[in-house]
Amino acid sequence: MEILNLSLPAANRFASNYLAQSKDVMPFFHYHFNDLNEDLKRTAELRERSFPRSETARHIESFMERFGNSEAVENSLEKLKREDSAVVIGGQQAGILTGPLYSIHKVISIIKLAEQKEKLLGIPVVPVFWIAGEDHDYQEVNHVYVPMEEKLDKWTYPKKVHSKPMVTDIPLDQEICREWVRNIIENFGESEHTKQLLDFAERQIEKSATFVDFFAYIIMELFKDYGLLLVDSGDKSFRQLQKDFLTEQIGNHEVITFSLLEQQKQIGEKGFPITIEAGENAANLFYYDQKLKERILLEYDRAANLFVGKSGRVTFTQQELVEMAAQYPEKFSNNVVTRPLMQEWLFPTLAFIAGPGEISYWAELKLVFEHFNMKMPPIVPRLNITFLDRSVEAEVTQLNLKLEEVLQRGTNQEKEQFLETVKDKEVEALFSTVKEELLKQYQFIETKTAVIDRGLLPLLKKNESYLLKEIGFMETKLEDAVKQRHDIQLKKFSRINLALRPDGSPQERVWNIFYYLNQYGLTFIKDLMILPFEFDGLHKVIKI
Repeated sequence: MEILNLSLPAANRFASNYLAQSKDVMPFFHYHFNDLNEDLKRTAELRERSFPRSETARHIESFMERFGNSEAVENSLEKLKREDSAVVIGGQQAGILTGPLYSIHKVISIIKLAEQKEKLLGIPVVPVFWIAGEDHDYQEVNHVYVPMEEKLDKWTYPKKVHSKPMVTDIPLDQEICREWVRNIIENFGESEHTKQLLDFAERQIEKSATFVDFFAYIIMELFKDYGLLLVDSGDKSFRQLQKDFLTEQIGNHEVITFSLLEQQKQIGEKGFPITIEAGENAANLFYYDQKLKERILLEYDRAANLFVGKSGRVTFTQQELVEMAAQYPEKFSNNVVTRPLMQEWLFPTLAFIAGPGEISYWAELKLVFEHFNMKMPPIVPRLNITFLDRSVEAEVTQLNLKLEEVLQRGTNQEKEQFLETVKDKEVEALFSTVKEELLKQYQFIETKTAVIDRGLLPLLKKNESYLLKEIGFMETKLEDAVKQRHDIQLKKFSRINLALRPDGSPQERVWNIFYYLNQYGLTFIKDLMILPFEFDGLHKVIKI
């Protein structure tokens, strides 16, 4: 393996500006990233604050016990308890089979940055992955894509969920999952690693009761030797650590919303789109209805001085919320605004690993943090990675394509240009002439028909349409014959597109890590982890 660094624009304009540390966006953050002086300022700030280190470490140890702790994990737990330690943290939903590749890229980013910062600053730095188990968007986590005949094929886990439970509460049907996963891996194509991968998947399924379990078992099997710690935001015992902070959120709900909207106004004045949807009545808190197994977003009704759920399904006074938060914190969960606050209250965060969308929405939270006399941590863009198989690289070279352009927009444009060069222009012109002449003659016939019998005009139009369709059919057949003659070349364009820019999306948003584990074996992750990654904003093309 080797890394090729490329300069590519980020997924959105705001993130591109942030990568460049532009003066247009940096006022919305407290720190620059990848700056030693800023890291030193951050560690000084963390020393001035207190965190529930021991309680958090005990919770994580208990939560992770079933996943088979390693010596590296035990070392990380001990580090977390130390008063001088910090964490590098990031999170993602618990996608089935770990979801799209960017979840794996985020894990790698967290671990590698923690290693680098620990060496640079001489303090214990712990990698922490925050599983967004409180999220309830089942459609986001229940599928993977499989390459089928040079096209994408979406494979959805064949178990319907009718309500909107938190992902933490979604059970995994082991028998259904086992067959579904086996079919997926077999459709990747048999390799020397397929049997081992099937056995690996089988072991994780056998141990898993929920979607989060399945995600966590896979992640820990792949990364436990690197000291990665996991938390599940939907875990009931994790909420016990959050009681006091939930109470503070509830008491400050109006200021949180006001601060968010004010920050959004400032960002909008700079010409950037707003990421977080919020109104003046937002309470930024979900209530979890145990009977319905569903999260209900609360809003604040100023006139009634009540917190109200969707369609008035639940209503609470502020005092009732505070009392419930103290006794039953598992009844509540954070939204996109308050989750970062909760994270920063619980963990001494040296850096937060963010995707392009997260960079945008964290910028909208600066005034919210300042209200609580906190600074946002340095927001470090996660590693953007594309895996480039040597055979695909060879085809890129053979077709004289520029890799940067392929990664940004795929090969469709070049494929069409190639087809233009191999078309028989004379045949194309003949068909064009025939159709023009046919239409012209039918105009004369239509004029005559209108005089003789207007009732025949619909039949005439139908006849004209039929002839044009038959001419088009023949034209298409000849075009297909040309394509067939150049099939080998055209398939190269399609294979490159499928591998690097599937369906017009970045590779990391579509493909799943199991495809590569099947091709290259379970040691694929270890091979990745020894590479010298730099957090320099450049796109990492990994040649494999």
